[in-house]
Amino acid sequence: MRISSTLLSILLLSVLHPAQAEILPEAQLGIKITLANKATTRPMTVAHIPSFKRYYIADGGLAPMASEFEAAVSKSLIHAYDEDGNYINSSHPGYDNRSIYYNPNTYKLETITYNVSSDVGFAPNTGIFSIDLAENGDLKNSSLEILGFNPAFGDSNTMPSYNAETNQYYAKQKRSNKVWVVDTKLREKVSEILLDFTAAGVAHDDVADSFVAFSGVKDQELVLLDIDHKAVLIFDLSGKYIGKSELPKNLKLRANNHYNGAGYANDLLFVFHEPEGEFGTYYGFKVLKND
Repeated sequence: MRISSTLLSILLLSVLHPAQAEILPEAQLGIKITLANKATTRPMTVAHIPSFKRYYIADGGLAPMASEFEAAVSKSLIHAYDEDGNYINSSHPGYDNRSIYYNPNTYKLETITYNVSSDVGFAPNTGIFSIDLAENGDLKNSSLEILGFNPAFGDSNTMPSYNAETNQYYAKQKRSNKVWVVDTKLREKVSEILLDFTAAGVAHDDVADSFVAFSGVKDQELVLLDIDHKAVLIFDLSGKYIGKSELPKNLKLRANNHYNGAGYANDLLFVFHEPEGEFGTYYGFKVLKND
């Protein structure tokens, strides 16, 4: 059977531009990943690679420090878990990770480091890097540089999220409602999104300081954790507030949730629940339900 070019175009657009999803009034738990080892520093963000059916959690917080006897390598690790939350292995690529994600354009697991913008001065091993994986998805210690520092990312602590369709990043700026849109081919931000905190009923110190997730869902693209009200806020790419999904009220969020323990992968928003388990537990919540 032959398919017309018009019909084919419609089918492709439906894949690349998903229909608006329903915001779940109450977030649904999709997975719990109980950390098997004490984080080398602080757990930062979470990635997922569908073909390997694995999650990857990056630690961050220890900047590379050079000395007479040591190279400038961070002690922070990356950890792999399966889709049932079982620990697989860890690696030491040597980066102070802030944001880890799977890039379907390069088929690579990639990490963005602290101070990717060189906002607080140049340091070695800062930028965007790909993390090498074995054929089965196990982490390896080796990696490759993709990009050096770029001032377009702004704040040194930002944990950018990635839009694979436009090849752009969304870098939330600390203590503000500002999200910078970044194209790494440019040295200045493409644009600035101002999230409507007034409509959402929040202040900058209620929500995640440096991370806003990209959902990939049309008109509900930006997902922001509201720590103080235990909710997930949804905005579009103009910054318009769309709605919210409530988190369980018995979830014990702490001050650190403003700065780390985040992530958005496999259509789940990840929240670090420090009191649970010996080393803490990641909860993955579904907040958007596709029609």
